[in-house]
Amino acid sequence: QVQLVESGGGLVQAGGSLRLSCAASGGTLSSYRMGWFRQAPGKEREFVAAISLSGYNTYYADSVKGRFTISRDNAENTVFLQMNTLKPEDTALYYCARRLLAITIETMGNPLLYRDWGQGTQVTVSS
Repeated sequence: QVQLVESGGGLVQAGGSLRLSCAASGGTLSSYRMGWFRQAPGKEREFVAAISLSGYNTYYADSVKGRFTISRDNAENTVFLQMNTLKPEDTALYYCARRLLAITIETMGNPLLYRDWGQGTQVTVSS
């Protein structure tokens, strides 16, 4: 069974950057599309970004487009989320998950289509 472990979170000032990693054990990520979601206290889990098998196609929530970049290194079995120009509203627990079905604009944000969620890594942006 694939286990996903997120890392790279922390406390950063507004305008700063962080790079999150999602590493897999017990299996290979190269066979799966991958996604990042986040959840702030008292709010529902929110889609952030997703990436295709090859990494050629990427998808973003409007709230992070132009600031966040999702990428993958299949040789290292890792997916990354580079977060720049961070805002206090980006504060949340960030999760990665894998997806079996092809990503579409209409379904990219549906958490039910993702599985094997990690435990999350906390990102806190101070103003």
